[in-house]
Amino acid sequence: MQAVQLEIAQQLKVQAPFIDHTDLEAEVARRIAFIQDCLVNSGLKSLVLGISGGVDSLTAGLLAQRAMRELRERSGDQRYRFIAVRLPYETQFDEIDAQASVDFINPDERHTVNIGPAVKALASEVAAFEGQQAVSRDFVLGNTKARMRMVAQYTIAGAAHGLVIGTDHAAEAVMGFFTKFGDGACDLAPLSGLVKNQVRSIARYFGAPESLVEKVPTADLEDLSPGKPDEASHGVTYTEIDAFLHGQPVREEAFKIICDTYQKTHHKRVMPFAP
Repeated sequence: MQAVQLEIAQQLKVQAPFIDHTDLEAEVARRIAFIQDCLVNSGLKSLVLGISGGVDSLTAGLLAQRAMRELRERSGDQRYRFIAVRLPYETQFDEIDAQASVDFINPDERHTVNIGPAVKALASEVAAFEGQQAVSRDFVLGNTKARMRMVAQYTIAGAAHGLVIGTDHAAEAVMGFFTKFGDGACDLAPLSGLVKNQVRSIARYFGAPESLVEKVPTADLEDLSPGKPDEASHGVTYTEIDAFLHGQPVREEAFKIICDTYQKTHHKRVMPFAP
């Protein structure tokens, strides 16, 4: 079991557990430098990130805002900007948390794009939905929401001459828990390789409120199951996923679920198939 865990962890470039606060601090600095290098090398001046209210976008936003502040201080160029975007589908059930995340990040700019009208307009034109059960339609439209959010972010990034930040990390990558060409699409992924607990640790490093750090993770894409916890979809907990990725013992059932899911979602982690 451990050999399989190690192989998967290597494929996902999983970050080793933080040894102490100094180790954590060094990793934060490395990822901030990564963000800065990506932007400077692109020749662009802004970063765009959708803020959902979860700890992943909160942490990515904190890293991005710090990166932009340091770039401005170092270069004297005030054009470096971080743009935080709220992307609700009509009225988001946890909007209070989302606004609290944006407030704590304190981005250079705040934008809001309600994707509800666009998603509904598209759904009304899709004849393939005819005769489908409500549950199936709801699931498909959940992925449409994620893709529409990324369309909005890239539209803003295009107008602002910037790059789009993604929030994918190892604990989601191993489960394929992202929408292909939706939240899985981005220009840079500063949380890549981290497990869930490490994402939370970085949020705490910045002093984020525990109510946001420990908030129950949810993709919140399905109208029929608003706020459905990620772990209910996974069938395993993030604690078990983190342990798996760090080569620690896990339940046999959890091991099987993670391995099976990793294999089934392989297509999400590679470039499009080509002859």
